[in-house]
Amino acid sequence: MVLETGIDRSKVFMIPIGVNLGYFPFRTAQQKRNIRAQLGIPQSAFVVGSFQKDGVGWDEGFDPKLIKGPDVFLATIKLLKRDIPELYVLLSGPARGYVKKGLDELQVPYKHVYLKSYPDIAKMFWALDVYLVASRQEGGPKSILESMASGVPIVSTRVGQAVDLIRNGENGWLVDVEDVEGLAACVTQVYDLGDDALLPILRCGREGAKNNDYIAQIPLWASFMKGFIA
Repeated sequence: MVLETGIDRSKVFMIPIGVNLGYFPFRTAQQKRNIRAQLGIPQSAFVVGSFQKDGVGWDEGFDPKLIKGPDVFLATIKLLKRDIPELYVLLSGPARGYVKKGLDELQVPYKHVYLKSYPDIAKMFWALDVYLVASRQEGGPKSILESMASGVPIVSTRVGQAVDLIRNGENGWLVDVEDVEGLAACVTQVYDLGDDALLPILRCGREGAKNNDYIAQIPLWASFMKGFIA
């Protein structure tokens, strides 16, 4: 969009919202078992993660922030419930009342964890089988690289930097905005593939996260600052 204004290409820089790899190690099977035991999540469950703020304001969040797609998320979960018998949802972030109410109505078990500090989010990723982004609009979201770094399958709508970071079927899955059936189909594919078949995709995702670690991004910032500072 910026380039279409006619601006000199040399003046345009894109630096992705990065990730601190030190916070997000590639999770092990033992870490997955341990955090599920700690959180009281069944080891046999297929756990879908959603860590964001998708309610209006900072109270319970019963009024949905639609650009974040909480209605799309719930519609996707409704479809998944038909094909995944032990479906479970792990939530984090404030103002999740709309989603929690919807999950209660769908009778899908879930847990909502309030975190005290940002690095704690890594352990939440360890518990997952897939992370789902159902947004209509995003700048990031940051959770894409966090998921990739953690070795968790990522399924996302074509929003924000998901379009730049995810190569469909290679390091994650992409579908069009509001494509509930597409989101459900991709999550079901993750469910059907199993750990061994997923490993090459997860390793590819980890490499993508490495390329956007804060340290790896230093040359991008140096290029951006060239001419502004000595």
